Amino acid sequence: MRVAEDTATYAFMDINPGSDGHLLVVPKRHSRDLLDIPADDLASVAVTAQRIAKAVVTELGADGVNLLNCCGAHAWQTEFHFHLHVIPRYADKSKDGLRLPWIPGVPGDTRKVADLGNRLAATLA
Repeated sequence: MRVAEDTATYAFMDINPGSDGHLLVVPKRHSRDLLDIPADDLASVAVTAQRIAKAVVTELGADGVNLLNCCGAHAWQTEFHFHLHVIPRYADKSKDGLRLPWIPGVPGDTRKVADLGNRLAATLA
């Protein structure tokens, strides 16, 4: 079910929701994934996702929101048209069945984090 549309994006309900009110935001122009999408389409998707996130908090009473993009088969991408999941999160777990495999707060190896950061900073300079 489509819930929003503008000149560049659509937003519609996810048919396999992780929580009540889980939606997808997609650009109208085809892009395979995050590595392929033009910056202007990505910006349009982000603006629509923010609009949708505000609505799920206001209208559905979500306690928070996750944005999720899966880029590549090893990152769980199953539909190869760029899309951004807007996933409402609830303190009431009867509305929220999503369980992510990564939980923030588990410290990483500080040397490895610094090494990877330095490599990326050099590439992006």
